[in-house]
Amino acid sequence: MVTAGRRVLILSAGMGAGHDGVAAELARRLVADGAEAEIIDVLQLLPLRLGPMLRSGYQWVIRHAPWLYEATYQLFFVAKRAPSTSPLTLLAAASLARLAGRHRPDEVVSTFHLAAQVTGWLRRRGRIRARSTVLVTDFAVHRLWLHPGNDRYLCPNPAMTGHITAMTGRPALCTAPVVRPRFRPRAAECARTRARIGADPGDLLVLVSAGSWGAGAVRETARVLASSGRYRPVVLCGHNARLRNRLGCGGTVLALGWRDDVPELMSAAHALVDNAAGLTCVEAFAAGLPVVSYRPIPGHGRDGALAMARAGFSVHAPDAAALLDALDRLRDERQRDLQIARASALFTSTPAVAALMSAPADLPPASAGPATGRAGSCHR
Repeated sequence: MVTAGRRVLILSAGMGAGHDGVAAELARRLVADGAEAEIIDVLQLLPLRLGPMLRSGYQWVIRHAPWLYEATYQLFFVAKRAPSTSPLTLLAAASLARLAGRHRPDEVVSTFHLAAQVTGWLRRRGRIRARSTVLVTDFAVHRLWLHPGNDRYLCPNPAMTGHITAMTGRPALCTAPVVRPRFRPRAAECARTRARIGADPGDLLVLVSAGSWGAGAVRETARVLASSGRYRPVVLCGHNARLRNRLGCGGTVLALGWRDDVPELMSAAHALVDNAAGLTCVEAFAAGLPVVSYRPIPGHGRDGALAMARAGFSVHAPDAAALLDALDRLRDERQRDLQIARASALFTSTPAVAALMSAPADLPPASAGPATGRAGSCHR
């Protein structure tokens, strides 16, 4: 277990709310176990305000030009002949090396792929002495998560551990997703929650998640659900006030802004329709709410949704008819219980904090290089 005073530096990124949410809950658990934990946004390590520019540019592309993000993803995230090191890695490396020198952490944990690239690059060159662990937050792992300089990998999808080790030569362990304890199956406040958002007693509510930025084809999803006459969509618009206004705040669609009562909303819902395969999905898994992926955002969102469906944790609906069919099948108690049980099994894996505080005596130093000839293939 954790040694009191053990220092952990957690590297996240404000690209939406998912990575920061995982980092915050991980820090809370570490502190509760007696460690010292500090969270740094890796985007803040970039010079010339490149971090805020990168964030705002990514947000604009996801909302308005998803085809451009898809092209970028194919070229730089998954292509075998992509550049081995991005300019962003080199630009952030010096700042992180200085930061680690001042804080002298015992462990550095990355919850975002750029951070994993930076720590791996520095660790392989001996410029970070602390052990470097990558806590993968996605169900599908693209090449930018993987750098053979990192010491080890933790990930929520058991199907990915062998792939990670093959690509990096480093140990990979399946760990339970990091979710706030508020997300647990509950029914006590269901009626009050429904009344608070303006739902009628007989409504079969379906949560529609658009992430903190309100991205994706959410209006089309809400239209499909509402026009079926069987489901009432409750759209989580995040910080996207324009989306909320366009959907309307009453009528058939219930459009909500940023909410702090998502666990209660999940307790009142029939299912979650999601388009990003991110933290909201994992929170639904913890809450015992079935997940259906529909019209996922390009790139990592699509790949993550397909990976979750292949593992049986969720259902991927390729079109509107399949979406309604999936929701209809969840009205069968046996089908519903089966899907919930598959997703709940994720939380029987080793807790991430316990894995972080275990230090295998035979773990070779990352600077020694990959253990297999294939380890660098993701990094060519």
